[in-house]
Amino acid sequence: MHTRITHAEGIKYFYVFLKTIVNVIFSFIFIKYLLLIFLSIMSTYSQILYQIVFTTRNRKNSLTQPNRDKLCRIIWAILEKKKCHPYAINGTSNHLHIATHINPSIALSNLVKDIKMGTSEIIKNEKLFPLFESWQEGYGAFTYSIDAKKNLVNYILNQEEHHRKIDLETEYKMLLDEFDIQYNEKYLF
Repeated sequence: MHTRITHAEGIKYFYVFLKTIVNVIFSFIFIKYLLLIFLSIMSTYSQILYQIVFTTRNRKNSLTQPNRDKLCRIIWAILEKKKCHPYAINGTSNHLHIATHINPSIALSNLVKDIKMGTSEIIKNEKLFPLFESWQEGYGAFTYSIDAKKNLVNYILNQEEHHRKIDLETEYKMLLDEFDIQYNEKYLF
């Protein structure tokens, strides 16, 4: 048996229904607003100092001076555009070292890919290094404590002098060994 409701009762129930819907919507909006306030108060803090190393394809001696300095400035600009904090960039005719803090929202592999793609395009368009073909496929990335920053920066800025005493392959193996990274020499470069 169905109970009939009056017109006035129907309006009353409809009003209660609408009021409930409005309260649910406003509660949702209020919670979303509180979350936005809470999330905007919280920040991300990190200090991860990376040394990134990569070579020209087949370690070809193609990064000649004076354009190598221009290449380092281009990479510096790419890093700053990605909201990273570069400390030093330098290298020799066949490889580069980068000391940088990486923005936590950026994946290391994407950053290296963007650096290689961006610089390759500029190198070819501006004909900075006539013998340059491309970068190697991989890269090395090593993390350091902030206390090691000064030594790392000095090491990178003095690459030419450093490589008068030690070749790239030996240097790279030493880095891999120092950081206890296992490698297969067949795939080193």
